[in-house]
Amino acid sequence: MYQTLQECLKDLEEHGHLLRIKEEVDPDLEMASIHLKAYEAGEKAILFENVKGSKYPAVSNLFGTLERSKFMFRKTWNQTQNVINLRNDPMQALKHPFKNTAAGLAASKALPMKKKGLPSDMKEISISDLPLIKNWPDDGGAFVTLPQVYSEDPDKPGIMNANLGMYRVQLNGNEYELNKEIGMHYQIHRGIGVHQAKATKKGEPLKVSIFIGGPPSHTLSAVMPLPEGLSEMTFAGMLAGRRFRYAYVDGYCVSLDADFVITGDIYPNETKPEGPFGDHLGYYSLTHDFPLMRVHKVYARDNAVWPFTVVGRPPQEDTSFGALIHELTGGAIKQEIPGVQEVHAVDAAGVHPLLFAIGSERYTPYQKVKQPQELLTIANRILGTGQLSLAKYLFITAEDGEPLTTHDEAAFIQYILERIDFQRDLHFQTNTTIDTLDYSGTGLNTGSKVILAAYSDKRRDLCTSVPQEVLDVVPSAKLVMPGVIAIEGETFTTHDTASKELELLTSKLKSLPTAPLLVMTDDSEFLAESVANFLWVTFTRSNPSHDMYGINSTMTHKHWGCDSLIIDARIKPHHAPPLLPDPTIETKTKDYFKK
Repeated sequence: MYQTLQECLKDLEEHGHLLRIKEEVDPDLEMASIHLKAYEAGEKAILFENVKGSKYPAVSNLFGTLERSKFMFRKTWNQTQNVINLRNDPMQALKHPFKNTAAGLAASKALPMKKKGLPSDMKEISISDLPLIKNWPDDGGAFVTLPQVYSEDPDKPGIMNANLGMYRVQLNGNEYELNKEIGMHYQIHRGIGVHQAKATKKGEPLKVSIFIGGPPSHTLSAVMPLPEGLSEMTFAGMLAGRRFRYAYVDGYCVSLDADFVITGDIYPNETKPEGPFGDHLGYYSLTHDFPLMRVHKVYARDNAVWPFTVVGRPPQEDTSFGALIHELTGGAIKQEIPGVQEVHAVDAAGVHPLLFAIGSERYTPYQKVKQPQELLTIANRILGTGQLSLAKYLFITAEDGEPLTTHDEAAFIQYILERIDFQRDLHFQTNTTIDTLDYSGTGLNTGSKVILAAYSDKRRDLCTSVPQEVLDVVPSAKLVMPGVIAIEGETFTTHDTASKELELLTSKLKSLPTAPLLVMTDDSEFLAESVANFLWVTFTRSNPSHDMYGINSTMTHKHWGCDSLIIDARIKPHHAPPLLPDPTIETKTKDYFKK
């Protein structure tokens, strides 16, 4: 497979998967605008040969389609998938030793290889020499969008106990001293956060290396949710078909296959403002203090290419990343959480806010009433597992005599709504953690969660037009899908005012047996325009504990329920602004990739 990014680009071009742009392109918004149009049009990977202000070319949209991603990994895909499956179920190696010999050999050959010193074509440069790409008008500066951030465990140094993650890296802007300081954005529970906490306890700086480029497998390894004991560097070697080669230079680990490497130190309790930055929810993440990295040295290959992507409202290139990861990891979640059949982080809702899940319900044979029981234990396991713990909304059910999938999102929601008892099946977790990038909660990292668990015989037929009793109260109401109604409200001011507004509304609506879910929004026509709009608006602009109301609501033994549910998904004053492109740049790039 590919030993370098350059080999990958050559292969893509030979097979018609690469487009070159030879004219000079500005990294300030223009490259991002072109990339977004390319992704939307299903275009090829793009090589920007002439980046204004830098001698280095840049490439984007490498992972823009699942087909292209699998093409890049076609020679090592199956054996890598086999190794991951073995890590999930090691008994398979004992049951089928001859079948799994190749997987064992693939894993053993993928162990990282330590070398001495830098390769002759890797030279020292400065941050200011890099393509400083800014994606959105209000971004705080240029960011590395596809970094491989390497750190080692201070208590157990060495590459086999290291973490390789994809965390946001701000290169300039704000208060950073160019070429000497950069910003690091990550959550404290992530691998590098654990390493930093240990280093801080020792009173030592944490040595960090940031790799950019190299074989595409190295980029993918930084975002893979790998089984315990399988390191990112081992995975990178397996998928590349070549051992991850590294050396220590001035005490810092350097990937010898990367196109660029930035080394430096994160000192205890040193922070500076980082952001704002367009994020995967479709809004800006705002400016907050995050760890500061003091730059030690920056390296680049003579023929280095800078890979980048653009993060924004889904679907984007990271949507294809997610699909690729799902195919590789297969049934990993089933091994990790017994009883789970399927978990789907809904991309259209920004991934983290909304989860759909199918579990098993084996407790009900002993009950007179068919209701969620085992599903609730499974739901709590899901919300306590890795990145899934960032979810705000979890819709969960079990198959009951008919096949079911979470990936037909409209059908899955309708299945839930036909069966859910909102007086019984809503389960809240308040004052808890949510995604750092989600500003719908009560503060940074804080908000609430709700489990909507449905398991019963079909309770209701869903309306296929807006019920007259809704139109009598809200004439502008729109049907989103069967059982779901969009209603417009006045501009949101405070939660106290909203509570009074919704109390008045629910008193007028009374019972709506065929319309179990209503969504209050600023623009009912936009929300009802597509399922994607419904999912994005509803679940990125609401905090379950504060923004869920009900018709005929009750509180019994601290359990809140209702007959029909209303979610207030209006924009609130504390929300981050949505991502909007610069109109001047859009005019300039409008002719690229016309369908």
